[in-house]
Amino acid sequence: MPRISEMTDVDFNGIENPYVPPKILKIASKLKLHQTWDKEVDPVTYEVIRHNLWQINEEHGATIQRLSGSPVAMYALDLNPSILTEDAEFVYFGPYMQYMSGVTDTQVKWTLEYRSENPGINEGDMFIANDPWVGAAHQQDVMLLCPVFWEGELFCWITNCLHQYDIGGITPGSFCPSAESVYEEGLMLPPLKIIENYEVRKDIEAVYLRSSRKPDLVALDFRAQIAGNTTARDRILELIKRYGAATLKGVMKRIIDNSEKSYLDKMSRLPDGEWSDRTYIEACRPGDRRTHRVMLGLRKEGNKLIFNNDGSATQEGAMNATYSGWRGSVMVAVNELLCWDQYFACGGALRHIEFDPTPGTLNCADFPSSVSTAPIQAMEISLYPAYNVISKMIYPDPIMRKDIMCIGGTSQWPATLFRGIDQWGEKYGYLLIDPIGGAIGAFTMADGINTGGQARTPICQLPNVEHTEQNFPILFLYRKELSDSGGAGKYRGGLSAESCFIPHNTEFVTQDTLSSGNAIPTSPGLMGGYPSTTNAYTFVKDSNIFDCIASSQMPKDTDELLGNSVTLQLREQNFTQDPKDVYAVRWSGGGGFGDPFDRAPEDIEDDLESLAITENSAETLYGAILSKDGHVDVKRTREHRAKIRKSRVTEIKKSNRKGQLLSENSHSINIMRDDAGTYWACAKCDFELGDISENYKEHCLTENQSIAVSNPLIGDEARFIDNAVEFRQFYCCQCGCLLDNEIAIAEDPLLHDSRHQLS
Repeated sequence: MPRISEMTDVDFNGIENPYVPPKILKIASKLKLHQTWDKEVDPVTYEVIRHNLWQINEEHGATIQRLSGSPVAMYALDLNPSILTEDAEFVYFGPYMQYMSGVTDTQVKWTLEYRSENPGINEGDMFIANDPWVGAAHQQDVMLLCPVFWEGELFCWITNCLHQYDIGGITPGSFCPSAESVYEEGLMLPPLKIIENYEVRKDIEAVYLRSSRKPDLVALDFRAQIAGNTTARDRILELIKRYGAATLKGVMKRIIDNSEKSYLDKMSRLPDGEWSDRTYIEACRPGDRRTHRVMLGLRKEGNKLIFNNDGSATQEGAMNATYSGWRGSVMVAVNELLCWDQYFACGGALRHIEFDPTPGTLNCADFPSSVSTAPIQAMEISLYPAYNVISKMIYPDPIMRKDIMCIGGTSQWPATLFRGIDQWGEKYGYLLIDPIGGAIGAFTMADGINTGGQARTPICQLPNVEHTEQNFPILFLYRKELSDSGGAGKYRGGLSAESCFIPHNTEFVTQDTLSSGNAIPTSPGLMGGYPSTTNAYTFVKDSNIFDCIASSQMPKDTDELLGNSVTLQLREQNFTQDPKDVYAVRWSGGGGFGDPFDRAPEDIEDDLESLAITENSAETLYGAILSKDGHVDVKRTREHRAKIRKSRVTEIKKSNRKGQLLSENSHSINIMRDDAGTYWACAKCDFELGDISENYKEHCLTENQSIAVSNPLIGDEARFIDNAVEFRQFYCCQCGCLLDNEIAIAEDPLLHDSRHQLS
């Protein structure tokens, strides 16, 4: 199978050139683009207009949120607006669900290429689209593209994307975990002109709504999107009238140019090289007990970054994502680690970034693969490794390393899809949104943030329990943060949480589980940091919950309940939750950074006092010795840690090389140079760990342990998968310090995750 970069413009099941957007736009001669702008804009005017554009984009998203009748928009903020130039360069992403905008530019380019002649792109038009092979994450993410005209020329594009309540398919809510192809999933629309001359085309809207079980709600979502685009378009036109088209376009172009300048400055401070990360998806369909490898590679060549997915598993089942979903996912990490200082203006950086995966893989799936569950599986599992490879790349720079953020919570979303008859006798279907509470992973200089949301959705927030109970027939028993759920490290990952509920004012609830990351943690740490907890479902049948309620003894944990505990599989379908059945959903926390034995004793004491960790974790993961009153004995802890490190070194080895420090490659590994060449070395004792061309892990002391050792909340992986999972730890052969960790299927080789090209 050729890489995307090797593909030509071919017809693809009726959709032209689905993977590669045209580099040179071929548009109809009748469509005039506005391409005149002021090359010089005074600084005050620039700042005023720049911030005005950002506020327009935020107001755009807030308009959709307020007008949509969907809890997905109101509480999950599963939407995102964007502003693009006339030729589809990003001016601004929105701060909502960012991966939605990750392929807006390719969608707009496709529309310019294939719709400018017939049916034409004119003032007062909007195009609807949700085809994952053109530019959508999955079918539920419906995009509305709005060209903005000034004096007969296409000035810019306003776009938005909103997750629709139900767009069809074999499962209510349109997440179809048992689908084998897109033919069993929701309606797909390549860009269609649904608004013409400011009027909704009822024929196109009828096709769009026909497949939905909730057409009235979807129609309201659609009108919220129209209102968002209309509001933003009006604001843009007001700016043109106030400042002039050339000035406004000049500001847009400068935003992109400044973004490019910032990006190029960062690249100039970093060495060339290659970095990779490996993780896994579990269960591609009901009954599947396999793991499916996901690889992400990053190569830096001067100012150019090239992302690939070499080594990822082939497409299969209902876990897949298209090229659009993969690219959009990777762009979130690019935005947040490389463009955060530019207000998420990534257009300039994109001038120097290539995306080159191999089609036919689970995160670049060919048509007609099933992709409806993409955002909570193949896209999440593509997004979070991107944080790791970029973090490994930027660590050598002392300034940029402050931007590093370990993988956070819901690196795989533990979906619970419930449906039935609600408290008003109406049919409903819903996805529990609580895991959006997530957690933020550790930083290089600070702990992560407990239930700090999801980094990919900067303004997300947990929905109020009362709102969920008001809208759906369930009653929450508790929602709580979980001790030990964050990854251990010198800096601890943020804690995750668990929500627990029963049916209420309904006879029963029909449930589906849809998850990965329940056997293998998908929030690993960085540079010696430990992984967070895994996702988990807890289901207690025929519990004594009503006896507890009657006696005013509300449970604080499912362990306090009597009943029959049922192990739910990761794609369990159509099981019934009766009023006495208690259901709990736990999501993953944030990964840790650095060796837990380097964590300061006072920080461990704070963790114990705030219930962030248990005493058992303080002793086993952090090597702390506690006094009888629960305080950390600093002297004995220091001695105990030194003893453990010494015990790891069974044969004393000495390194004779005395090179000079060339680069701090990571928190634990340095790059050194002497007359004999360049080599890896332990950052604490300078012990040589092999030539720079080699995998330093092969020169470490290696200990392979059960994955359950890495976090006390992780259980036996054999409940869900057949593969054995290893927690591999790599120690310095001289000082015994922990240098790195790796989570891998037992038969997979050591990951060669860092290759430097140093002059």
